[in-house]
Amino acid sequence: MRILAVDHGEKRIGLALSDSTATIASPLKVVEHVSRMIDAAQVAEIATQNDVKLIVVGQSYDEDGNPNPAGRRAGRFADELKNQTNIPVEMWDESFSTNIARAARIELGVSRKKRAGHQDEFAAVVILQSYLEANRKS
Repeated sequence: MRILAVDHGEKRIGLALSDSTATIASPLKVVEHVSRMIDAAQVAEIATQNDVKLIVVGQSYDEDGNPNPAGRRAGRFADELKNQTNIPVEMWDESFSTNIARAARIELGVSRKKRAGHQDEFAAVVILQSYLEANRKS
């Protein structure tokens, strides 16, 4: 079963896709933000094209455990996505996913020049790999 992860941002939406065994997450692409409705339609189409059975949307929280402003935007995006596809959509804690993605790329020795710019699809990989590991069947 393929799973698509979404790192929803104000300017870009990072996407990551699992392998067919839902074991390994890989970066897929970045979608530039247009509007919630158009963004959701693009993600729904990408999910359909990749035979995705579940979409996981990263959501960030404040120190009290409530969705912060970015997390609320991600929640509204997920609601729109649910309106545009029959594929199940699940929210997943994405706290620090961009920082983790950046640190991992540094550890892998990716040059500063290649690390410059957005980390969205790599943050989506972190979200998806976290989800896959938490839901791995023993």
